[in-house]
Amino acid sequence: MGSVATSTLITVAPTGAETAKSDVPALPVSLDELVSTAKACEAAGAGLIHIHIRDDQGQPTLDVGRLTDTVEAVREGTDLIVQLSTGGAVTDPYDARIAVLDAMPDSCSLTCGTVNFGSDVFMNPWGFMVELYRLTQERQIVPEFELFDLGHVTALTRLLDMEGLPYGGKIHCDLVLGVPGGAAGNAQSVVAMVQALPAEASWSATGVGRTTLPVALAALSAGGHLRVGMEDTLTYSPGRPVRDNAELVERAAALATLALRPPMTTDEARALLNVKDRRKGVNS
Repeated sequence: MGSVATSTLITVAPTGAETAKSDVPALPVSLDELVSTAKACEAAGAGLIHIHIRDDQGQPTLDVGRLTDTVEAVREGTDLIVQLSTGGAVTDPYDARIAVLDAMPDSCSLTCGTVNFGSDVFMNPWGFMVELYRLTQERQIVPEFELFDLGHVTALTRLLDMEGLPYGGKIHCDLVLGVPGGAAGNAQSVVAMVQALPAEASWSATGVGRTTLPVALAALSAGGHLRVGMEDTLTYSPGRPVRDNAELVERAAALATLALRPPMTTDEARALLNVKDRRKGVNS
């Protein structure tokens, strides 16, 4: 399980591709809303932001021009690690998902297998995984391996064995738990998946919906990091909607501090993942 972390990387996933702005007015979908959210979440203790974007109608899009503008704006407004989703929406074609890397983020998600996603199917066949991974190495973008089930950990190991380490040499994973069709959002899933990870890997965990707190507490107790945000949960407690993303980051930071593993600074987060520093005026 690697060395025990003394601080906690908090990732915020503020928007996602599933929820409509009309249903959840607090969801950040415009560029201004996203930058404001990023600033508030950085102040609350986040070190990395996982971004999905929307078009002018609030619909999910993988438009490379918009993605590039978003990366630049968040990078200009914060010191957060900027991570783009290559998952998009379940309907997005493979070529559009790969073209996300043209926006040159610091990091991107790389899902290690297909999974049932409610009544849909989130497709990630082996050939797509390999093509995306090779491009991250070529572009010097650090992938975060998204693992929805135990078999995805096996696929990750196979990918690393065949294609070598990611750019930067660090393996970082996110356990996405509680999706209808994937592993359950509980401590048992966290333990089973972490035991199967490469020994040197760092990892965070995401509990979708009402599994947010059980997964966060299990992750902290097992030495992992946290991902929270309105992509993953819209309810702060039973019957009480989330106010905004910063509220979820604040709670994660409080839990991490209670566990004597306070939130990482953005500099510590950059060192953990060994991302290429693309901020203006900074050479690395």
